[in-house]
Amino acid sequence: MYIDQRFRSRRRRSPWPIILAIFLLAAGVYLLGTRTHFFQNPFSPVQPTPTPTRTALSFLEEADEQYRAGRLKAATTAYASAAALDPADADAPGRQAYLTTLLGHPVEGAEIARKAVATKPTAFNLAILAMALDWSGRYDEAIKTALQAVDKDPLSAEAHAVLAEVYADKNNWARGLEEAQTAIKLNPNNAMSQRNLGYVLENQGRYREAIAAYEKAATLEPKLGYIYIGAGNSYLAQGDYDDALAMFQKAVEANPDSPTGFDALGHGSTLAGDPDRAISMLRKAIEIDPTYGTAYAHLGHAYYTQLNWEAAAENINKAVALGVHNEQYYYELGLAYAYVKDCGNAVKWLEKALELNPDSRPALEGLKLCSQG
Repeated sequence: MYIDQRFRSRRRRSPWPIILAIFLLAAGVYLLGTRTHFFQNPFSPVQPTPTPTRTALSFLEEADEQYRAGRLKAATTAYASAAALDPADADAPGRQAYLTTLLGHPVEGAEIARKAVATKPTAFNLAILAMALDWSGRYDEAIKTALQAVDKDPLSAEAHAVLAEVYADKNNWARGLEEAQTAIKLNPNNAMSQRNLGYVLENQGRYREAIAAYEKAATLEPKLGYIYIGAGNSYLAQGDYDDALAMFQKAVEANPDSPTGFDALGHGSTLAGDPDRAISMLRKAIEIDPTYGTAYAHLGHAYYTQLNWEAAAENINKAVALGVHNEQYYYELGLAYAYVKDCGNAVKWLEKALELNPDSRPALEGLKLCSQG
């Protein structure tokens, strides 16, 4: 049998396909070990995108925006957040203290302002501390602090304006007017200066001039309700209830998240002889801020005028518990108890009224009523 012994030459294969395959296999193993998110279970929950951490500056910008819109409570919260993120910056707590005081909590405002002064004793921070002390009834300390603010910066309109307000509360009309006029000369476009001039004039009984100053302040800061409250109080002092209530309504509209406008509107309605509206507005103030003692006192007074002794006593008691101390509310509380034959409680509160004013006629009459059995 014939066998062909010839060999055919073979084509030599290239090694590159094998090298490429090894490289791709190694790359796949690497990706599997380090890029597991490429191979996640499609049915696993989607992880949320991390929220960027807010900065103190962003809270300051939010606070300023809320302030311009008249949302004082929201602005106060944002200033507090900014202060917490940057404790070294005392501008935020200074503004927080100012708004806290405007919202009806001057004692808390003073505490915040003290911290601001400790960090950065600027004229503004000292002035806000003096304002909070003044609104808390601590007049001597307020004058001392306001004078420190003026010494710190004699050109600070706010420092002179606050000093004017404190002098007015101390019945030093001449010094109060002098300081208010100085504040306006330094900055006629400063709303606090114009408002505090109005306050000094109001306390002197110069109501028309006071209203003009309040109106000027309102054109400069239309979203500050306490300016309208000042104007309303001047109208009340003249017996002009319609214009007073209109001013209080503007306060509500300027700062709808503040209890002070609703409180002023409610109390003004009591004085105007509209108890139903009064009670409604005062309840709204308490709904906004259940810790605002003045609203409870005014609500108690509204019930007192309606001869609802139980409701009067209940609400004035709450006011006192929240730090409201006033001769009128003491004797109204005592009389409310006396009229329901609870002289044990009545005498205690009537005597407290006499501690503040030994000549308090209502308190003396209440004690006489209880002594008669």
